Amino acid sequence: MLELDGGEQSGSGTIVRDAVPFCILAGEEIHLRNIRAKRDKPGLRAQHLKVLEAAASLCGGRLVGGTVGSKEIWFYPGKAIKGGTFRWDIGTAGSTAMLALSIIPLGLFADAISTYRITGGLFQDFAPSLFHLRDVLLPTVRKMGVQAVVRIIQPGYVPKGGGRIELQVMPVKGALRPLNLVRQGQVVSMRGVALSSQLRERNVSQRMGEECVRVLKGRGFHPQIDLLDDERNNPAFEGASIQPGAALAVWAETDTGCLIGADRAGARGRTAEFIGKQTASDLLSDLDSGATVDRHLADQVIPFAALAKGTSTFLVPSVTEHVEARLWLVEKILGAKSRVRENLVTIEGIGFLKER
Repeated sequence: MLELDGGEQSGSGTIVRDAVPFCILAGEEIHLRNIRAKRDKPGLRAQHLKVLEAAASLCGGRLVGGTVGSKEIWFYPGKAIKGGTFRWDIGTAGSTAMLALSIIPLGLFADAISTYRITGGLFQDFAPSLFHLRDVLLPTVRKMGVQAVVRIIQPGYVPKGGGRIELQVMPVKGALRPLNLVRQGQVVSMRGVALSSQLRERNVSQRMGEECVRVLKGRGFHPQIDLLDDERNNPAFEGASIQPGAALAVWAETDTGCLIGADRAGARGRTAEFIGKQTASDLLSDLDSGATVDRHLADQVIPFAALAKGTSTFLVPSVTEHVEARLWLVEKILGAKSRVRENLVTIEGIGFLKER
């Protein structure tokens, strides 16, 4: 059994969310202790527990110690990863995007196409938005052979959650291809989405979008930002949010195939203009760094690169604790070696193949 100290590296939920899916792929049992030891509220939160329960249901595995607040768990993976339709409700405004990111690698090596229907939060601080997952992460890993699509059924925000998404993942044929993005190139297009719920009378979507466009135009860009709300007559959604909320995302595509995005959720006391300005500033900061992936993609693509056959290379805006933690995990559990020189990340993929 693999013994892993969850207080190492970032000491965050990233270790929980990654370790168990990686162990399922590697066929290893794991004892994880000191879960989220470096966080203000250590131990499993509802969103982390739901990842573990989802992973167990996909492989027929067994979870011991799986309760909210638990600081250690034991996980015994099953023999095969099942496809089919699965439903999970986080029960809070915990991130549906984080749950999706944890199970996509499992769906790639399932025995059939998978449909995951997840209820929880779609837009919140300290987690990438569903717009980023849909419009930046998934198109980027599509270059590696990942066939996955996600749609928003109903928006959901902090504190009530209640948002719904549907994620479909096709099993990969053979091994994933490496990701090679070594030059940012020139921006050829810039798009975005400004969404608000129950806030139409305050013109929140419009105000977020206009401020974001204003800042980006000041640097010579001309973004196209779609303004959305989720009232009943909006065909983009099947249901409306159960509470007011807002979210903005914007992303740039370059002539070398890079997608670099930024996003920010609404919050009490946070003006629409602040959201627009800060999102634009974050995007410009990552573009100015010369990176070929944004601050979220920087660590999100690591599991896919580790599983791929061949060497992946990409430039990150900065080497964050999440980047360091994920590089540590893919080497410790999957055996994928990596090196970081300044902001250039290189990962030697293991060429993982589904057992026949």
